[in-house]
Amino acid sequence: MSTSSNSEEFYEKLKGQLYETASWPTEYLYKFIIKTDVKKITELEAIFNNMGAVINKNESKNRKYTSISINLLMKNPDNVIEKYKEVAEKVEGVISL
Repeated sequence: MSTSSNSEEFYEKLKGQLYETASWPTEYLYKFIIKTDVKKITELEAIFNNMGAVINKNESKNRKYTSISINLLMKNPDNVIEKYKEVAEKVEGVISL
């Protein structure tokens, strides 16, 4: 099975879970881990720019990685998944939690 097929299955499962666990619109918390690189962190933040997102960043103890939490109001699970896909497409090496 291809990676994109696995990704689509993951997103479909996530979509179902999001519909079951929340009433929409709702606040959603994205969590990412990325190597500490100002350019990549800026790319990630730009995806959520002008959306009213609250962004918190924490560097690891050795400063090699940065965890980024992004909290914002989302209309529905489809919008949540669109942002995950956009991040995966535009920011190399990001880990979505």
